This record gives sequence, structure tokens and C-alpha cells, in this order.
Amino acid sequence: MKTLFTDAHLVSAGVDLPHAAVLIDGEFVAAVLDGSAPRPAADRVIDLGGAPLLPGFIDIHCHGRSGSDFTDATDAAIERIAVDKLSEGVTTMLCTTLTVSRETIAETLAAAARYAKDPAGARIAGAHLEGPFFNPEGAGAQNPDFLLAPDAGLVGEWNRIFPVRKVSLSPELPGAMEFIAEMKARGIVTSGAHSTADYDTFQRARAAGMTHLTHFCNVMTPLHHLRPGMVGGGLLAPEVLTEIIGDGVHLSDPMLEVILRLKGGSGAMLITDAMRAAGMPEGNYTLGGLAVIVRDHRATLADGKTVAGGISQYFEGVRRLRSLGVLPDRELIRIFGYNQAVSLGLDRVGEIREGWFADLVVADDDWQPRQVWCRGVPRM
Repeated sequence: MKTLFTDAHLVSAGVDLPHAAVLIDGEFVAAVLDGSAPRPAADRVIDLGGAPLLPGFIDIHCHGRSGSDFTDATDAAIERIAVDKLSEGVTTMLCTTLTVSRETIAETLAAAARYAKDPAGARIAGAHLEGPFFNPEGAGAQNPDFLLAPDAGLVGEWNRIFPVRKVSLSPELPGAMEFIAEMKARGIVTSGAHSTADYDTFQRARAAGMTHLTHFCNVMTPLHHLRPGMVGGGLLAPEVLTEIIGDGVHLSDPMLEVILRLKGGSGAMLITDAMRAAGMPEGNYTLGGLAVIVRDHRATLADGKTVAGGISQYFEGVRRLRSLGVLPDRELIRIFGYNQAVSLGLDRVGEIREGWFADLVVADDDWQPRQVWCRGVPRM
């Protein structure tokens, strides 16, 4: 089955092409054509009337939505999350766990592995372990009852259940540098998070192979004129990718602008850090066994102060970052999927490119999804 999109405003990494055409053959993009190229034959032709055509978004840090959390560890919960993420424009994601029991993490990964064999919604390309290797002083909204020292053997056990793509940890913990180096040797990304690490510790972790910073600036040593901290380190290190939440709660608009100006289109990635209340009404929820209150567009623990994940949808962060006007669309688009795919080694996703999977978003002028295609099949 060949599908031809015509009169598309195609935006992909480094590309901004009005009046483009894209030919899909089965699961793959077969051709990307500019406005002057002859249009090939196809079984169906879809005229987009100049609407934006974007690569499917990639969310590498999402705990859940629609009342479900990955660590519910049920087939129904994982399918509901993955299906409903399509409405956000997300076509690929990581199953993100929490600091919960070893057994619950194993059960979660087993359920994700079952879903990945026959996905009904967004594809789950692997797991992101957010914890349990965190410093108790920086636990934030992670459950302190299940914190552990970095343990490569344990990650190996979980990796045999379902591929672990990324591990977030506190690099100041004993054994963290050796753990980071071991993960690098295994092809697993490590990311600094929930940390009291100073600038020197960040630099040692970077040298050991740490390449991401999880929910940048949040539960992380801040930038100070005499103590640059992990935030200062992340802003200065060109090869370290900063994962940013674009909900206006975790980062203010001026701080988002600082990050985009210093890191550019190649140095940041949009995440949601969404928990089960995303897409749901305000009220009472849980996160990793901890009570959460969602009120005034914000999720916090019962103390009303500690932010407990995000509740925004991916396209809302896309819209906020575009509204800042810092980067042209052809560079900003990298932050929504391309950088994630490259850094994690995800296969042929994150771009609209010949030979890549046909994971596409047809959007309105604000880049809110109108249609979502996964591997050449319309899913929304």
C-alpha cells in the first residue's frame, strides 16, 4: 500500500520544506520530494493543504497518563498509556519506571515486553529506569523506602526482561562512577538526576560516560556564581543533553529560553515526566506509592510543595517552546525526537527521511496533532 502526502509543510531535522510531498510504502518513507519534483503514483493521495507534517514525537520520560502508571505493571495500564500518547503526537516512548520494589520493576518490564510484541499505540522502544539509584537527600517525589546503591548486576537482570535504554541516577553515590562506565560499555545511557552533586562530581561523571541530565534543573544543584553545580555543568558541556519539561511548572519561560540559547537545537530534549493524572481531572492520585494532589494545573506531594511529576501533554510543551521564538523550526524540531533517537540509538525514527519508519504527525499551525501515523498506518 503506497500513500502519497501532497502539499505538506514538512519540518524535520535541518529541513523546512513547504509544498513538499512524502511517499509512504508500507512501514517506510519511500521518498521526500520538494515542490517542483514530479509526483509518483500511489494507491491513495492525501492533500494536506499546506498543513505541517512532522516526525512523530519521542517521549523518553513518561510514567503514565489517563489514570494509569507503567508501574501498575498490568497489560491494560501499559496499553492505555501507549494508545492515549498518540493523541499527544508521540509515536515512540520509553517505559519509565519509578523508585519502587525490585519485583514491581521486573513485573513492569515484563508487561512492557508483552506490549512491544504487538503495539496498539505508540511503540515502546525500551525502558528508562528513573531510580532506584538515588541519593536520599535528593529523592524528591521518589519513594525513599526503595532507594538502592548503583547496581550493574541488577540492571543486567532487568535488561534481560526488556531492553534498558537509560538509567537515571545520582552520580555522587558511592560506586556511581564505576556504574556509569559499566553502563557505557553495555550501550546504556546514564543520566544525572535527583542529585546533590557539585560541579566537580558532574565533571567526573561526564568523563566516566554520563551523557544526559534528567528533568534538567529540577532536584539538581543550581547555578551559582561561585558554585556552578550540575546545572552549570550541563549548560557548558556540549555533549551532555539536557532533558527539559515544557509545562511552565518545572521551568519558567525565561529559563527555557536560557537553555535553548545556550544548548541550541542539538543539546536539549523535550520530555513530559507525565504521571497518571495527565489527561485527567484534578484530584487525588498516587506516584510510586506516594499520595499526590493535582490542583491548579500542578501535581505535588501531600506537602503541597514537592512537585510530583508532570501532567501536561507532549504537544503542549512543543507549543510552549515554539512560542519562545528562540530557534527556527528546523532546529527546534530536533528537540522533539531526533536528539532522543540519536542519543539512545533508536532505529530509524526521529526524522522524515527516505528509508526511515513512517512515523508522522499531521498538525495544525500550532503543531497540535490532527492525525498520527505509526509505521505507515493511521492511528489517530
